[in-house]
Formats: sequence, structure tokens, C-alpha cells
Amino acid sequence: QNGTCQYNASARAATCSKYVELPYGDEAALKDAVATIGPVSVAIDATQPTFFLYKSGVYDDPQCSQEVNHGVVAIGYGTLGDKEYWLVKNSWGEHFGDGGYIRMLRNRSNHCGIASYASYPLP
Repeated sequence: QNGTCQYNASARAATCSKYVELPYGDEAALKDAVATIGPVSVAIDATQPTFFLYKSGVYDDPQCSQEVNHGVVAIGYGTLGDKEYWLVKNSWGEHFGDGGYIRMLRNRSNHCGIASYASYPLP
């Protein structure tokens, strides 16, 4: 579109001068960052129909690949029954999954590529 840029630097919500990329596929490093830093940006494979249909439990689809195509935020981790999981906030609103969140399988060969491209900002 032609015209004048309407960007107003004084109205920005945040700044990021640097960021940290975690080692590729390292779920232990991701767990440490979530525990000590806070939310971590991650990318996942969100192409499986089971992902779109997720409502509860721990998402565990053997067809999920490590070819990532969707950005989400890892905000926590835990265990449900005998399955370890990442608590992930999606960007599709509260109608997706469990109120906008999904529990994704943790410590299972980088399931859905969740630890492939993890990063967080520095102030």
C-alpha cells in the first residue's frame, strides 16, 4: 500500500534488543528456560487433524512430525497420569483446545518439533 507509515514509537507495547535461541531439539534446555525465564516462543507441527480437534488430555499423535509450521508459546510443563507434557498457549483464541491451551507430549523425541526452534527475548 502506498502512503505514509503510521508507526508511533511512543505507543509500542514492548521492546526486544536481543534474544536467546535454545539448542535445537533440546527439551531439557526448554524446560530449564520455561522454569527460570518464563514463557518461551516455540514452533510446532500443527498440520494433523487431531491437533485441530484437541480438547483435553495430553496431545500424543504419532503422525506429528518435526516439520514445524505454527508459532505458539510454551508456558509450563507437568505430568498427567503417566504422560509428561508441555503446557502450550495457542494463538487461535479460547475456542481452541482447552480454553486456548494444549498439553503437548514432553520428553518423547521432540514430539511435533516443539524444542526445534525455541527462543525468548532479552530486555
